[in-house]
Parts: sequence; C-alpha cells; structure tokens
Amino acid sequence: MKNKRGRARLSRVPLVLSVIAALLGGFALSTGAEAAIGGGGGWKPRPSYGLKGVDKASLSGSSTNDLKAWVAARLANDRKRRAHTLTITPAKAPATTTVKSASVQSLAAAAGPSALVLYDNTGPYGYLGELYAMAIANLSGHFGTVTSKPVSAYTAGMVEQYSATVYVGSTYYGGTIPDAIPAAFYQDALKTSKPIDWIGDNIWNMANAVGIETFKQKYGWDPTNSYFDNGGGVGNITQVAYKNQTLTRKIPTGYDGGVLHPAISGGTYPQVTTLATATDANTGATSPWAIRTGNLTYVGEIPFTYVSESDRVIVFEDLLFDALAPATAERHRAFVRLEDISPKSDPTELRAMADYLASQNIPYGINVIPVYTDPKGVYNNGKAETISLAQAPQVVSALKYMLQHGAVLMNHGYTHQYSNVNNPYTGVTGDDFEFFRAHVDASDNVIYDGPPAEDNAVWAQSRVTSALAAFTAAGFPKPTLWTTPHYAASATDYKVFGQNYTARLERSLYFAGTLSGGTVNPARYIGQFFPYSVKDVYGTTVLPENIGNYEPVPYNNHPARLPADLIASAKANLAVRDGVASFFYHPYYAVDPLKQTIDGIKALGYTFVGPTALAQ
Repeated sequence: MKNKRGRARLSRVPLVLSVIAALLGGFALSTGAEAAIGGGGGWKPRPSYGLKGVDKASLSGSSTNDLKAWVAARLANDRKRRAHTLTITPAKAPATTTVKSASVQSLAAAAGPSALVLYDNTGPYGYLGELYAMAIANLSGHFGTVTSKPVSAYTAGMVEQYSATVYVGSTYYGGTIPDAIPAAFYQDALKTSKPIDWIGDNIWNMANAVGIETFKQKYGWDPTNSYFDNGGGVGNITQVAYKNQTLTRKIPTGYDGGVLHPAISGGTYPQVTTLATATDANTGATSPWAIRTGNLTYVGEIPFTYVSESDRVIVFEDLLFDALAPATAERHRAFVRLEDISPKSDPTELRAMADYLASQNIPYGINVIPVYTDPKGVYNNGKAETISLAQAPQVVSALKYMLQHGAVLMNHGYTHQYSNVNNPYTGVTGDDFEFFRAHVDASDNVIYDGPPAEDNAVWAQSRVTSALAAFTAAGFPKPTLWTTPHYAASATDYKVFGQNYTARLERSLYFAGTLSGGTVNPARYIGQFFPYSVKDVYGTTVLPENIGNYEPVPYNNHPARLPADLIASAKANLAVRDGVASFFYHPYYAVDPLKQTIDGIKALGYTFVGPTALAQ
C-alpha cells in the first residue's frame, strides 16, 4: 500500500533506522519497535505512505497553491466587510431557461433520505467549490440519494424536494464578484422546516436578504456582525471539542482562513446551541465551531483541507446524521486488513497473522497483489524478476489457509508498480504507484504528477483483467473488493474499478469537472477518506480506511505511526455515532504491534467486523 521509503535487508535495519533518526531530529523507536520489523526473510516493501489526501493540504499541488491566495482574498473581503466597505452586488434574477443538465449530478445510492448539495463556482477560485461539494456529496452518499449543483442553479421551492440541503460557501462574494446565490434560496432557507446545513461563507448575505432582525428572531445570532478576523487576525485554533473528544486542527500560517466567530444575540432571542467548540492555542480562548438553532446548522469553516485521522472534519461527518438519519443508533465497528501481500511474501509470516487473528475471532481482509515484478532487478542483483501467484505455491497455500481462518480476499492492483521506471522509488511491486505517476522532490516529499500518458478506460481494464486472470490461475475465486495501489488513480480508472468490483476499500482522489459534467481536470483534485461506507461521486461504494497504518519509522516527512497513534485516532472517531475505525497492517511486521493496536481499539468499545459488513 501507499508510497514506500527505504526497503532494507534485515541485517541493515538498525543502521538505517539510526540514520533516519539522526536526519529527522533525533526520532527514536519505541521500546520493541526495532524488533517489530523483524520476522522471516521474505519480501518487505518500503514503509507505507498512506495517502493524506494528496499532500498535507488534502489537495493537488496546483490547488494547494491556489488555496493560499484564496485564503488571502477571503480574509481581505472579511476585513472590508468588518469596516463596512465591502460592496456586495445581489444575484441577478434567474433566467427563464433551464439549467444545463451537465451542471447537475444526481447520485443514486441505497433507498433512504435525499440530500441537495449546493456549491459556489464563480470567482478566480470557483473550482474549489466543486472540490468541497464532492467531499460533501461523498459523505452524504452514506445516507441515500445525493443531488449536487451550483448554488446559482437553485430555483424556488427546491429545498422542499429533499430531506436536507447542504450549502458550502467557498466564494466570499463582494467587490468584483457579485453574489451568485439566488434570492429564492435565502427566502426558502428561512421558511423551510427541512434541515439546512450552511458551511463557511455568505451566511451574512442571507441575513441581509431576509432582514437582519428577521434572521435574529429566528436563529438567535447576527451573521452581519460575525467575522473570521475580529481585528487581531484569525488566531491559532488547533483544537475542536465535540462529544467528549478533542479533535485536531493543524493548518499552517498563510493557509488558515479562520473560523467564523458568531455574534450570539442572547436576551429574548432564540437560544443558540453550540455543537462544537474551537480553542485558540495562543490565548486559550474558546469560540463556537459549529452552532444550531432550529433547522439551521452553521459550521464556521470548510473542514476538508489539512485533515488528519483525528481531525475536526469528524464533527461534520457526524452532524450529517442529524440532517439525514437522526434516529441512527450508536454503533462503533472496527476493521483490519493485511496489506501488500504478493507472491514474494513470507508464508510463515502470513500464517502467523492468520493464527493470531483467528485466535481472537477477528475477521479481516487480505490485500493481495497477484503478480510481483522487479523489472530492473533492484532486489535481485540486477536481474529482472517476475513471479505470479501460480508460481508461488507456498504463498498460495498460506493465503488459502488465511481464507479458511476468517480472511476475505481483496485485489490490490495487478503489479502495484508502473512500467520499468521509478514511480517514485524503484519500479518494484509494492514500492510504487501503478495507476498514477509520482516522484520524490529534493525536500523528500512525494509529488503526484498525474495519470500516465496512456491512461484510459481500456488500459485500466486491461490491468484489472490481467489481475483477475492471475487469481484464477492460482485457484482463487474472483475478489469482489478492490484497493487502488497507493490509493491514487484517475477518475476514469476509479470508474473502471467500480465496474469490476462490488466496492473499493480505500482513500480516493476526486477531480474537478466530475460534478459539473465538464472536462475532468487531472491537475485539480481533492483527497478524502471516510468514517463509514459511502456511495461516491464516481457511483461506487467505498468502504472506509480512516485511521491509517502501523509504521515504526518516519518517511517522506510523515511521522511514524505506532499503536498508540492508531488507538488515539480510533478514540477520536468515537465522535461519529455510527462510525468505523479501519486500518491496515503489513504482515512482515511482528504480531505484537498488531495485537497492541487491536487490544486498544477493542478497549474503546469497538467490535471488529469483516469488510463486507462495512457496507451495512
């Protein structure tokens, strides 16, 4: 799975770890961690680079660059609005012509509630609105049918056609950018009894449109007197408290657009409920992060960038239940999969994992790469080597043993590498991307370069077909679940995977153009992971992987993740009322760290289930 960094022969492991520790500021392994890397002499890919969205911003490189300018423009408008110098031009009356169907996307999920997702798409960074809307649409796809469209396409009465409406305000209207929100939406949002979730910008424009006093009389606060920057900057909000969990918020200077400070009216006005509370690390000051009055829930920032496994986005992931499935009972399940198993894996290690998990009555997934290849002989003394499952009878026997002891077979690519080039590391199975190009820059960051030049549906299908044939040749049934190597592929590829498998179990990339029906832009995308199963914007069921993996050494500017880190992320995800703590583990590590992780997650009250149960 995920990008790799530094496969070493066992005899050199302590030296390699010492060098890494020195280079990265004195990092030292926890007691027993060095021993955990031991085991047999089988194939051991590089340490995993779990997809953190795409980079630390959860966006593509070009989008991350735009994010900084977007934040600066928003805060400039916020300061002008606070100084009463921001001119806002209302939206023009809607034309009588119908909106092109390409601008609207409906995603059919299992029978259930329906969600309307509205987003901004104007201004120099309008495409960010579509990226954020995809994140919301994906999460809403857990509950039922989702319809997504630009807010400018809204027509009167539309909110009444859905169980709930979510609007994400990403374009701070004012100055040269006129308000694109139709007056009908402001009025309907005020009048409806259906849930309205409003995220980010432009709530003040609604108050102005319906009347400030009218807004205050219904909702108990004044958005026109609420700002992200109250005059001393946006502060340094690093924590959000929600449902007895302290969630993280880690945004670098210059990329932080702040959290809106709502001006609560008090007195005889309706009471405002604070759902989540933000804390400034510099001053200790607290302020609401999300509030609710009646049917209106307001979230003070767009929480889909700079996310982590214990991030404040968890609040929004849970709040959607209030809007779309309020009767949902509390339930906490966990899942573990064993990762990067190939024809070069050590059968003894595989059987040891199977024996431990069976002894605990834990069902699990096994992510298998059916063909191992080292086209340049990087790990074979310069001689090219390719081995299929059918040519590795001891591995096949071990895998069948695992299937008899609670495992579910999953397909993890065809070769988990690309061509005969470094992509980004060695060109060897398990080390590299298969469906995306990447390189490591001078600062030791993995940079996503985009789909391969030959990427198309036929090419992706040919690799899937070859993978399935390799399983058949080794005597295995067809896997029904897929995990993309290093989680990265094009929109076209993801759709191909969805046509061949019941579900994907992974984090994913979502590309601009997908919702609008326009040309998909491979350079603009958002990465996302989920705390529950969803029907995503590609039309595929995606099962969750949301707490990462055990990795005892830091790599590519990512810190080590030890059992305590995975357990802490699982604890944070208890805030999701029907959520999953899903992680993966490499069987070339010793059993003990896996045991520590599973014991810790169980102690939190989670019940381990198999992968097929995650869709229920």
